[in-house]
Amino acid sequence: MGKRSRKRGATIAPPQPTAAEPVRARAAGVGGPRSRRARMDEAPKAAWSPFPLTELVILLALVLLAVGFFSSGDRRGVLIGVGLVLASLAGGELALREHFAGFRSHTTLLAGVAGFLAGALATVLGVSKVAVLVIAVVVAIACFPLLRRAFMRRSGGLGFRA
Repeated sequence: MGKRSRKRGATIAPPQPTAAEPVRARAAGVGGPRSRRARMDEAPKAAWSPFPLTELVILLALVLLAVGFFSSGDRRGVLIGVGLVLASLAGGELALREHFAGFRSHTTLLAGVAGFLAGALATVLGVSKVAVLVIAVVVAIACFPLLRRAFMRRSGGLGFRA
């Protein structure tokens, strides 16, 4: 008998699950944590979507920085400063939105920003330079586990996503 005749009599068993299927199921949102690979279709939308406000602010910041770097005079410092502030605000908004939606982890960045803001506040209040540094580091270290837990809750248990 040839190979063909043996195949006719055999029943076809359902395919056995492979090792990749649980990963696909998690990526699709079925049980367990999501995939470590963040897909662009999962990106959180801004409250002002579809208007590209964040992108326009970043573009404006880049223009101000370029004009500031290539100009001379009294306005140079102001243009560079305003450009840096606008770029920081737009990037910070995007990082906050992505982090608290569970899309991508920005734990270290956000903890550093919290420490920086605490240090800036301490400087405005007239605290000594050593105390400002200690306050900034303590706030950043205290915020890190809180931000990490918040991301893990939103991402389905993942500590980070790329």
